[in-house]
Amino acid sequence: MKDWIIRCLQERGGSGWPREVSKYVWEHYEGELKGSGDLLYTWQYDIRWAAQKLRDRGILKPVNGRRDLPWELA
Repeated sequence: MKDWIIRCLQERGGSGWPREVSKYVWEHYEGELKGSGDLLYTWQYDIRWAAQKLRDRGILKPVNGRRDLPWELA
């Protein structure tokens, strides 16, 4: 999922709202999600954890717990 987030943000000029990233993932990886078993039911939660891991690694800019900021590549 981390690669999917990065790819989406790169295609969007470096930033995007979580809702936009989720739409992108669904539009591009629906088949993989549907074939993944339980991930189909948790992927929107899991994608947020993946984004946090990217922040921890310095790949995404920090949001400091705010929900009114887009996800941005660092």
